[in-house]
Amino acid sequence: MGTVKDQLIVNFLKEDLIPYNNVTVVEVGVVDMACAISILIKDLADEFTLLDVIEDKLKGKMMDLQHGSLFLRIPEIVSVDILTYMAWKLSGFPKNYAIENGFNLDCARFHYLMAERLDVHSSSCHEWVLGEYRDPSIVPVWISLDVAGFSLKNLYPALGTDYDSEHWKYVYKQVVENAFEVIKLKGYSSWAIGLSVTELSESIMKNLWRAHPFSTLIKGLYGI
Repeated sequence: MGTVKDQLIVNFLKEDLIPYNNVTVVEVGVVDMACAISILIKDLADEFTLLDVIEDKLKGKMMDLQHGSLFLRIPEIVSVDILTYMAWKLSGFPKNYAIENGFNLDCARFHYLMAERLDVHSSSCHEWVLGEYRDPSIVPVWISLDVAGFSLKNLYPALGTDYDSEHWKYVYKQVVENAFEVIKLKGYSSWAIGLSVTELSESIMKNLWRAHPFSTLIKGLYGI
């Protein structure tokens, strides 16, 4: 049996330092541009690329960002055509390079709602949810809920059960319904997605060793 660290963390790839970072956003729709703006504001890329099949819209979005580049630190914002995307598809990158952002965002929603209920800052709240993104099948891992290291399940054993008089299951229900409510009221959901994608990008590009919830292919792990 290895050390606690060996049992907890599995490295898929050798750690490499990447001195020059290029970030590419595929498509320039509302959600995509929310991701783009969030990444640019966080100053994560040395070069930033937009990609879309609609040439006029792509050029307009690129020019709009370039005109504001004085207020950003990024030196170069460019656009490319769909052939670049096809080249990436055929690149043969490992399957674990593809990750899905939904869990990270659902957990952030739970953080926010949990913090509101307890009157604490959301950064002090921790929990995990599992299941399909924004689907009624997502499940909160009640034992994972804690505030500053204090387990809510230990403080309140009825948490999340049928005997829960504080109705914490309603918080979970809000996580499922909130995204659809935003879409209903606003017409779409974008800014929270952009900020979530940017946090994941920052962790990867700066190798911050932060733990994030996300979905990816895990064939070959845990007996799957």
